[in-house]
Parts: sequence; structure tokens; C-alpha cells
Amino acid sequence: MRILLAITGASGLQYGLRLHEILKNLGHTVWVVNSDGAEIVAKAEGVKLPKADFEEMDLGAPVASGSYKMDGMIVAPCSLKTLGEIANGIGSNLVSRSAEVMLKERRKLVLVVRETPLSYIAIKNMETVTLAGGVILPACPGFYSKPETVQDLIDFVCGKTLDQFGIEHKMYKRWKE
Repeated sequence: MRILLAITGASGLQYGLRLHEILKNLGHTVWVVNSDGAEIVAKAEGVKLPKADFEEMDLGAPVASGSYKMDGMIVAPCSLKTLGEIANGIGSNLVSRSAEVMLKERRKLVLVVRETPLSYIAIKNMETVTLAGGVILPACPGFYSKPETVQDLIDFVCGKTLDQFGIEHKMYKRWKE
């Protein structure tokens, strides 16, 4: 598969980092765009972001066009700012423009929202994205797989994200497995 991975400025960068690692290891083509907010959060969380293939403000990048063939896009983590821009069609940067392209071309768009609690506005934005064909996948790990580490919790959410693309994996134990 050919997937654009956007990492934005919400806490939980580990979701994007792990998805990048897994998708690459499984042999998928992955392009990365890191938002300026992600760079700030990376310093606060003490993590190193993957090398970006495109700059956040590069609206001329191939992934900003519907004629460029991609299978889909993941935004992990997805900040509420990014959610709001996507829900309202504000293509002010490469992340929100590429997400708009996914929706208009009817390609898979998965937003791993990582925020709590949620405001009414955030919930309405999630509804708007869902009605437009996107998938809202909150970073809410399940506990039926009996996680033992933080990595197990991260892998659960990442596995659920891969499920949206039909990508086979063994990142978590499925229900009654």
C-alpha cells in the first residue's frame, strides 16, 4: 500500500512513530509529513520524529493532488486543530490539504484523535469528518488483550489503525483469540 502518515501536535507521538515503523517493516510505501506542532511536542515528550518526506507548508507536494495515486492517509496523533481544519475543508497546510484530497477522492482517511475530554465542537468536527467518509479512531486501547506494557497499549491502537486498511498484523490479541 501507499500511505501518507501525518504526525501532528497532539500528545501521543508514539502512535505515529510506531505506525511508521510497522508500515515500513511490512513493506508498504510510507510518506511522512510532520507538523510544526509535532516538532514542539516531540521535544516535550523526548522522542525523535521520523524524517519527513514533505514539509508541512509544501502545498505543491505530489500528495496534495488527487491525481497522485495513494491508498490512504493516517493522521496519528491527530490534534484537535488538525481535526477542525479537515472537518471544515481548510487546506492551509499539507496535512489538511492531503486529508481533503483523501475525502474528495473517496480514499481511506483515518484520524487517530488523542485528546480528552472532548468539547462539543470537537465532537461535531468528528461527526463532519465521519459523514464525509473519514474514520475517527480515538487513541483508546482495549484491555481484553491483557496488556502488560505501555508498548502493548500503543500496539493495540496501531493495530486497530492497520485494520482500517485491511493490513494483516499480529500487534494485539483479538477478542477471544
